[in-house]
Amino acid sequence: MTLIQDWKNRRQQQKKPHKKLVQRLRQHKGKRLNEFGTKMHEEVFAKIDCLDCANCCTSIPPIVNKTDSARIAKLLGLKVSEFEEQYLLQDEDGDRVMNTTPCPFLLDNNYCTIYEHRPRACRQYPHTDDFQFASNLDLHAVNAQYCPGVFHILERMNQRIP
Repeated sequence: MTLIQDWKNRRQQQKKPHKKLVQRLRQHKGKRLNEFGTKMHEEVFAKIDCLDCANCCTSIPPIVNKTDSARIAKLLGLKVSEFEEQYLLQDEDGDRVMNTTPCPFLLDNNYCTIYEHRPRACRQYPHTDDFQFASNLDLHAVNAQYCPGVFHILERMNQRIP
């Protein structure tokens, strides 16, 4: 069974255990937790190819900041206002996000047509590497429901952290 299939089969039953794990992780120091998170990220994503899943692109509209809008609009040959009107909406939190899911820039083969110009939120997702782990603890239990990588990072941590 692949890690992605395992995630699909077990993500719902692991929802509460992952929330409890995140609470336990709060007790650990930021730098050491970031190092551990980055190590787990590298181990898991050596075995998972995001192109085999793309669930983030099909289910989570990313936040698009002003810099993102300008960069993508330029790529598309649009004015920023045209890009924002055509592709963005304001969500319930007041963030500007893509107005459709799946993402309008996602191809059938899970490649992104604007990959080199994608929003910052897409570049940083799932917030488990580059020493982002400790500062994004609240997201990890939620993201484990959307991302098999985060799910398996938490599973490995749960086995290794007392």
